[in-house]
Amino acid sequence: MVQQLSWKVGGQQGEGIESTGEIFSTALNRLGYYLYGYRHFSSRIKGGHTNNKIRVSTTQVRSVSDDLDILVAFDQETIDVNVHELRVGGVVIADAKFNPSLPETCTTATLYAVPFTEIATELGTSLMKNMVAVGASSAVLHIDTEVFEEVVLEIFGKKGQKVVQKNMEAIKKGADYIREQLGEQLETMKLDPADGKKRMFMIGNDAIALGALAGGARFMPAYPITPASEIMEYLIKKLPQFGGTVIQTEDEIAACTMAIGANYAGVRALTASAGPGLSLMMESIGLAGITEQPVVIIDTQRGGPSTGLPTKQEQSDLMAMIYGTHGEIPKIVMAPSTVEEAFYDTIEAFNLAEEYQCPVIMLTDLQLSLGKQSVEPLDYNCVEIRRGKLQQGELEELEEKQYYKRYRVTEDGVSPRVIPGMKHGIHHVTGVEHDETGKPSESPVNRDDQMNKRLRKTKGIRFNTPIHVHSHEKESDILFVGFNSTRGVIEEAMERLEQDGIKVNHAHIRLIHPFPADELLPYVQGAKKVVVVENNATGQLANILKMNIASHDKIQSVLKYDGNPFLPQEVYAKSKEMFVLNGNV
Repeated sequence: MVQQLSWKVGGQQGEGIESTGEIFSTALNRLGYYLYGYRHFSSRIKGGHTNNKIRVSTTQVRSVSDDLDILVAFDQETIDVNVHELRVGGVVIADAKFNPSLPETCTTATLYAVPFTEIATELGTSLMKNMVAVGASSAVLHIDTEVFEEVVLEIFGKKGQKVVQKNMEAIKKGADYIREQLGEQLETMKLDPADGKKRMFMIGNDAIALGALAGGARFMPAYPITPASEIMEYLIKKLPQFGGTVIQTEDEIAACTMAIGANYAGVRALTASAGPGLSLMMESIGLAGITEQPVVIIDTQRGGPSTGLPTKQEQSDLMAMIYGTHGEIPKIVMAPSTVEEAFYDTIEAFNLAEEYQCPVIMLTDLQLSLGKQSVEPLDYNCVEIRRGKLQQGELEELEEKQYYKRYRVTEDGVSPRVIPGMKHGIHHVTGVEHDETGKPSESPVNRDDQMNKRLRKTKGIRFNTPIHVHSHEKESDILFVGFNSTRGVIEEAMERLEQDGIKVNHAHIRLIHPFPADELLPYVQGAKKVVVVENNATGQLANILKMNIASHDKIQSVLKYDGNPFLPQEVYAKSKEMFVLNGNV
């Protein structure tokens, strides 16, 4: 019996590959296994190779696995593209329809041709071939087919009991066929029993959308774009139930300005996009900065530049999100590393946006946005709504012909905020420099006062966990630093390095800007080598470390920018090599 294994299903986009993985993983999640899934898909609506790799474990996992135990193939391309991942003793379960074959170089895996299409057709439709594949997979893992019944009922129940029965029959026939072929040969792939605990199984985008809802957001203008669209799709279904709405705008410029306008009116609003959309929003983000309007913007990073690799992993928007706007404005940039953090950080993003009256950009990446993870039950009791200096009572009466000092110069940089229509709250709002009442002003003294006021806002920012630290003590041979979805592979690389006798710490940056230099500095000072792991070509996070902490001689980068997420072995091997080359044994 084994504590974990990796399963992958692949074929052409539009063949039901996603639903195959969804049914398989949802059933295992409900048994109490921990799962981590990552989809590789083409940037076409239909056609092109796609696969879904799912790691199943009796303990928590936060990354894809190095190798592969079971490959389910609906076409020969799936075998050719993915067979190199199979470990010694791995299994390929393929549709007999395309006469599958293993490459001559693959001598340690076993191929089982199962008539997915034929069995499904005999039951009424070839569309059920993915159910046959699910059944065959369950037999390899020694899992009873009955565990899929609840999931099948949820998916197909609206189509009638007969459809449900046919799909369950397809699963059972797939399991029966493979059992006859295997006998006792694959006892080594039998999973240890799971703990049976109930956990959520969700992607980061769903957690962000749920966090926005729990955090009081009631309006989302957005334009669809991969990999952010699921946030909008989730809220289209849920926001109207709470008196809110979603508007699909004509472009990202309109989306951002509408979100700013809604916040100006007192409604918590957000928008979400990816790199190309954020490029279009930059002028609007500057508008939110100078008018001191709260707004939450989600950037789901993907491969760039331009259209780039729209369905692939990358973390190359970091510098743009911090420095992309012209001029200088206060701005907060956050970066959750897990689905749970995506939920809680979204709530906090709205609080920070209103407390500091500035744009808050929450960075995720494609792996975190679309990768599906087991999630412990969320704690809704800790949800807190903080609206900062929003004036909600009666305002003091103004002298005749006076305006409200909406942009009053204050010690903490945050001015009192009113919403339109409040008696005695009338003021100007303009994108040009202005005085305390909002009236345009080019006075050098006023310019200094307003710029200094805005820029000192975030110097005292309060954020509960600016860095996630995994360490035994501050001194280490290697300090890993990363952000977003690289947390899981770093944690696994740490374990392997520690088994080699190397002392390792890990600091994962959760608040990117303003950068938490004071919190990170002791760990950098105590490390012989700082290894920054990120999915981009220029080492953006490493450069931010150098700007804020120095220690240039210690900092080295482990980079990957081919569109694929890191594997634990890659981080382990590259950092181990750096350690050895640095003169260590």
